[in-house]
Amino acid sequence: MNLSNNSNYLKIGDKAPNFSAIGVYEQEFMQIELSNYLGKYVILIFYPLDFTFVCPTELTAFSDMYYEFQELNTEVLGISVDSEYCHLAWSQIDRDAGGVGLLKYSLISDLNKRISSSYNVLTESGKSLRALFIIDPQGIIQHSVINNLDVGRSVNEAIRVLKAIQYVQSNPDEVCPANWQPGEPTINSNPLKAKDYFRSI
Repeated sequence: MNLSNNSNYLKIGDKAPNFSAIGVYEQEFMQIELSNYLGKYVILIFYPLDFTFVCPTELTAFSDMYYEFQELNTEVLGISVDSEYCHLAWSQIDRDAGGVGLLKYSLISDLNKRISSSYNVLTESGKSLRALFIIDPQGIIQHSVINNLDVGRSVNEAIRVLKAIQYVQSNPDEVCPANWQPGEPTINSNPLKAKDYFRSI
């Protein structure tokens, strides 16, 4: 799938583009600015459109796990190219009728498509790709993943990666192996000490 703006991809380690936009939270409109969350981790969930099929399953799954994100000093923000009025209408529909109900985090309107464009996730057809970014408390992108529009993301994997990022940022001499979970062994980044891990597996 071609992107409408593919000349300047964001990279891990880049500063997350700031934005200010209208969001919907608990049936109310509010101005949301990314820079206001400095000091916390932020998960940005870009999704194609309201009133679709895969999107509500993702957004409600992240909402169901919201308190776990809070315990990890993390805010969650959903973003699509729909208007704030569309977000409001969708949140007023129960889950069993295809809506998202009252989410525990804000849905942001990117009607002018500037946010999606700045994160390089805007398609030529004008929708946001199914992208997720993890931004650290300094406003630096630490993780990104983009799925095919027809494939939903894993909330559990987002939490696992978030915990791994937080761990290595707190323990700069250690790295996390494949499928690492909190409490499991890590690898010392010193080549000699790293052998201890590989001897144990």
